[in-house]
Amino acid sequence: MFFRAVSCLSEPSGGEENSLSYNFFATVSRMKYIERWALMRSSRPENLSEHSLEVAMIAHALCTIGNVRYGRHLDADRAALIGIYHDASEIITGDMPTPVKYYNDEIRTAYKSVESVAEDRLISLLPDDLRPTYEKIFRPVTIKSECGGTGDGPEGFGGDSEETPDVRGRETLTEEEKAEAENDAYMRRLVKAADKLSAYIKCIEEENAGNNEFRTAKKTTGQAIRTMAEQYPEVGDFIRDFLPSYGNTLDELSRNREEYHESDNTIFTE
Repeated sequence: MFFRAVSCLSEPSGGEENSLSYNFFATVSRMKYIERWALMRSSRPENLSEHSLEVAMIAHALCTIGNVRYGRHLDADRAALIGIYHDASEIITGDMPTPVKYYNDEIRTAYKSVESVAEDRLISLLPDDLRPTYEKIFRPVTIKSECGGTGDGPEGFGGDSEETPDVRGRETLTEEEKAEAENDAYMRRLVKAADKLSAYIKCIEEENAGNNEFRTAKKTTGQAIRTMAEQYPEVGDFIRDFLPSYGNTLDELSRNREEYHESDNTIFTE
């Protein structure tokens, strides 16, 4: 097996498909070719790889804030991993503009179905023994509440959920599994918050570059973030402690905190 693997390194790319090869990671690596904000004129294009890294870092920070300041038991490392893959289906579907994706319930439901099929397709590109691990990244386990819905609170922010949960009945879970599922659901909502924060940061960058194209997007995204901050204190802390620095120059970012003058990039004063 070792010699087979080594021989693959010396073979030229292209030609006949290698029967030993699995395409998952080569496919995921194409995130760098997927441009976001397709309907907008950007001063600097943003690709899916850049966005996913930023979401991963912010999601990790939000979970860390929750654990340190609010006594939660969230897996920050897992949140970062989910952030990396949260939009991976767009390698297949492309980036659907938000105004189109959420235009009405029918379109949103249809897109969710397409997204789920795309995620299944990605997972199918893995060896059988690795698939369960990655299915847990794409498919969270949530709890079915006594009233018939899932016990993970509001779907996303503004009625949307980025996940297609594998819903299990409460009676099938131990107390430890229930706590784990509830923490996982909360953690995934913070990943969604990180996604929104990343979008808002992009709006700040474009506005600071003199591009008014993102003015409306900044306003609507800021409204969504305000709602998140009311529901999740971790989001409010990130807004207060970290968001004002975005858009500052390198010299401004290099100053000590005592020398720092806050910018006006705060969603609470818009």
